Amino acid sequence: MKKLLVILEKEFRQVFRNPAILRMVLIMPVIQLIVFPFAANYEVKNVLLSVVDHDHSSYSQKFISKITGSGYFNLTDFSPSFNKAMESIESDKADLVIEIPAGFERNLVKENKSTMLIAVNAVNGTKANLGGAYAANIIREFNAEIQMEWISFPRFNAAPSIEITSSNWYNPTMNYKLFMVPGILVTLLTIIGSLMAALNIVHEKEVGTIEQINVSPIPKLQFILGKLIPFWVLGLVTLTLGLIVSWLFIILFPLAALL
Repeated sequence: MKKLLVILEKEFRQVFRNPAILRMVLIMPVIQLIVFPFAANYEVKNVLLSVVDHDHSSYSQKFISKITGSGYFNLTDFSPSFNKAMESIESDKADLVIEIPAGFERNLVKENKSTMLIAVNAVNGTKANLGGAYAANIIREFNAEIQMEWISFPRFNAAPSIEITSSNWYNPTMNYKLFMVPGILVTLLTIIGSLMAALNIVHEKEVGTIEQINVSPIPKLQFILGKLIPFWVLGLVTLTLGLIVSWLFIILFPLAALL
């Protein structure tokens, strides 16, 4: 036990003498927690949308209002034809084209089915795939809303029904940036708690002191613990700072979004 305390004292002295380690433990996590949620964001918004509406019906207008109100699409123009919409894609004024055919509402009411064309610009593959997936989900939701409108329930329903509702306690607005903060914090703890300890052992070999430790009467378990425990303590410090920054981020982010 005494040998372990000696190793811990030596490691803590070495940590506090190295300003690079202190910057990595105190400053780097704060900067990463502030910058990475905005940089490492896989959520695609403001997809440029061009709509070709040949039907001009109430259902087509309702669908256009739904897809533009989702927050993921930015309606750039109403094209009179599909060829004109393709010109918008070629000039980078649109990322996605939705063509509503003539008779869309009539076929939907009379035949219970209709078609719709989605064309995406695959030059930017990530944006194209996500934009197409968003549009497909909105179409499915629109289809479900229409089906619910057409269902006529009896006045007294003999069959019992269970209604299931859900609520998100964390991040109720489902903002992707707030989901990134805990993941980044876990990554930082992994880097400080394990990777930096491994690099510290490698540094002993680089400077040649590992040979002196091998011939010293120090058990391997105490040597490894002496290398791990200081960075575990520093990891707890990073966790505390990260939680404080995350708490401020969650509080101040909605206020910054309103400005």
